Amino acid sequence: MALESRLELKLSQKLILTPQLQQAIKLLQLPHLELSEFLSQELLENPFLEENFEETSVEELSNEERDTIEYDNEIEDIDAPLEKLLNFTSEDYFEERSSDGRDMGYFNPGTVTTPSFEQFISKKPDLSEHLIWQLRLSSAPENIKRVAEIIIGDIDENGYLTSNLEEIQNSAETDLETAQKALELVQGFDPSGVAARNIQECLLLQIRNLNLAGTVVEKIILQNMEELEKKKYAAIAQQHGVTIEDIMAALKIIEGLEPKPGRTFSDVSTNYITPDVFIIKTEDGYQIILNDEGIPKLRISNYYRQLIVQENDLPKEERQFLLDRMRSATGLLKSLDQRNRTIYRVTEILLELQKDFFEKGSDYMKPLTLRDVAANLNLHESTVSRVTSNKYLSCPHGVFPFRFLFSSALHSGTGSVSSTSVKNSIKKIIADENPKKPHSDQEISDLLKKSGIVIARRTIAKYREELGIPPQSQRRKKK
Repeated sequence: MALESRLELKLSQKLILTPQLQQAIKLLQLPHLELSEFLSQELLENPFLEENFEETSVEELSNEERDTIEYDNEIEDIDAPLEKLLNFTSEDYFEERSSDGRDMGYFNPGTVTTPSFEQFISKKPDLSEHLIWQLRLSSAPENIKRVAEIIIGDIDENGYLTSNLEEIQNSAETDLETAQKALELVQGFDPSGVAARNIQECLLLQIRNLNLAGTVVEKIILQNMEELEKKKYAAIAQQHGVTIEDIMAALKIIEGLEPKPGRTFSDVSTNYITPDVFIIKTEDGYQIILNDEGIPKLRISNYYRQLIVQENDLPKEERQFLLDRMRSATGLLKSLDQRNRTIYRVTEILLELQKDFFEKGSDYMKPLTLRDVAANLNLHESTVSRVTSNKYLSCPHGVFPFRFLFSSALHSGTGSVSSTSVKNSIKKIIADENPKKPHSDQEISDLLKKSGIVIARRTIAKYREELGIPPQSQRRKKK
């Protein structure tokens, strides 16, 4: 077969995402906080964008400015310098900034008193620093302190040692006995149970610090953790020759121990949810409000858009740069406006389709899918998915992710019901059960069947696990 090269003309259709469409898709899937960061970054990078407290839209551009934005491939190459920009000093900039009444309050006029250093909050010491501090105060020999410092470096944020003695010995280039003494030194530090290699050792260290070594509490931790998890109290009592009351007393002590001793030194901060949409109930019905708090309100800079219209003697490269920046700014404002409209429309149809939920609560949730919403809005299913991903809404019942309003359908004697409402029914049945005689999954299935919801036992077990509810044996409690 001979190889040859040739030219041929071929017509084909391709779906290509324009940069503006790509930006619109990106903005659509950004939640509130990420959108705020993205717009703040664009505000810094694009000179045509500026923040304003007035409502601004792309439609405010004049016809002359619109025509200027159009790309012109026949711009003449002029060697004249960009004098207006090159001679534009900082004094001119601040004079222009204040000439239209904009606040210059980000400058300190000299009358603001700086805060006192006593008001500053110091950094909370982490677990490693706390252990090192205790190590410095100990009277142990220097060779043991050196190995103990290596051990502290191998303790994770929960307080557990992540390496074994052999690895510590090799790392410290010492003998096994010294490594063992260093480990015992660190395990005697506060918090109790630190530097344990597993949960059992962690609990034993805490028990011994409470002077409970040799008691039934220690025996249970050493021998009966599996039986304790399954609540086989009678078998544990018979094994150790004690009463069930003694086992229950030991259980209370074990429940008071800390399985993660390093947790109190964790610097993990609480992440608060910022709703993207507020749904407020009024006398006239429900009102949808998009959350714009913290999101900069952008507009096209008056100075730069006048510059690009009036200055016709700019060099080709400089003029092209300004044109690109202006097209980017106007495209961003259009994409932002489209994002807000789409989120509002999706929220509006969710409010209509799940009206019983907003009126009465999650027990009245209806089956709903992304396809249902997309069909009602004449949108693609992927668009609805981007709108509802990682976003939250606030309503009279609380703050919920958008995806909470979507649930699969289960067929029952009274018709289709939402899986969310079924889970709520399971939670209520378990909450009202007798703790001494909890319901089995089959009994829960029978109780739901009486209310018209036919659901298999294995589905009950699946939903129970998703809700984080333990099985019947682990829910049983005794006096």
